[in-house]
Amino acid sequence: MLKRLMLAFIVSGNFLATGHAAEAPPSGPLTIAKQGSFFVGGREVKSDALSTIPNFGATGTITVDQMYIRYQTPLQPKDYSITLIHGCCLTGKSWETTPDGRMGWDEYFLRRGFSVYVIDQAWRGRSAASPVAVNSVKTGKAAPDSLPAFISAGHEPAWAIFRFGTEYPKVFPGLQFPLEAQDEFWKQMVPDWHYSMTPPVPTVKALSELSERLGKTVLISHSQSGIFPFQTAAMSPKGITAIISIEPGACPGGDFDMKALKQIPTLILFGDFVSQSEVWSKRLEGCRSFVKAAKAAGVDAEVVALPDIGIHGNSHMLMQDKNNLQVADWLIDWLATHVEKRAAK
Repeated sequence: MLKRLMLAFIVSGNFLATGHAAEAPPSGPLTIAKQGSFFVGGREVKSDALSTIPNFGATGTITVDQMYIRYQTPLQPKDYSITLIHGCCLTGKSWETTPDGRMGWDEYFLRRGFSVYVIDQAWRGRSAASPVAVNSVKTGKAAPDSLPAFISAGHEPAWAIFRFGTEYPKVFPGLQFPLEAQDEFWKQMVPDWHYSMTPPVPTVKALSELSERLGKTVLISHSQSGIFPFQTAAMSPKGITAIISIEPGACPGGDFDMKALKQIPTLILFGDFVSQSEVWSKRLEGCRSFVKAAKAAGVDAEVVALPDIGIHGNSHMLMQDKNNLQVADWLIDWLATHVEKRAAK
């Protein structure tokens, strides 16, 4: 009886954050208070280029720039939530079940007592893109050079960017990414319209609306979206409890208004093998420069490389690596120190 009560207590999310995955069973019954989905953002566009197929009308009004959010809430949630923001050429799937079938961060943070919100960036996944620019060119209403930038990440170049190895198909010794399931990973990749958008991109505006709506949330971003929480805070810090930027494609520049971060603890996290990538080495140095300036301005900010704290082998996709729950535990401990203890003072 006591054993069953202890298990129910843990699964419901009512245990202390110890930072040790062994004390939080990674499987078993999961009881939640509620789950659902909704959209934020969006604007109406009237166009005569909605279709090039005779059976569908070309003229009408559509909604674009909206952002899809899926959420789950434990029985007794913490008083601040987690918002997970994916990177380039991916969707909210990044945070769900790993390619080799292990628990993703969306479920793990839920089991650790957090309400979790997983987004699909605007114009990605379940946040629909607009056909207007493409159809306008196809029907001769616009010049071909007006087509928006539209990319997909090939397996071979992505291999080096995701730091599975220096080049395809070489592998870094000790790599934690489950390459035996790489076929499943490549299926997560989707076309990306991001580079056709003028900053602040619709996702940033939607994140600002979402943060204010949630009241207290930690924005956890990755790669391409790494800078989004900073842009969101510059727009309005309302509702942003903390920022965790995982391997950002870029950190803010020297002209960033640090006043936006004065009440927002900020962590920038990098994985392993960074020194073996010129691109990522430069990005890490840029983030270190930003954190130095932020700390000088009184911001609670730090940049951490996982090997420096004894966690090794992590790729760019560290939320999917074999030690992903160990990394998540470390982040939960960081939040306990920089958010919960700070609030208790």
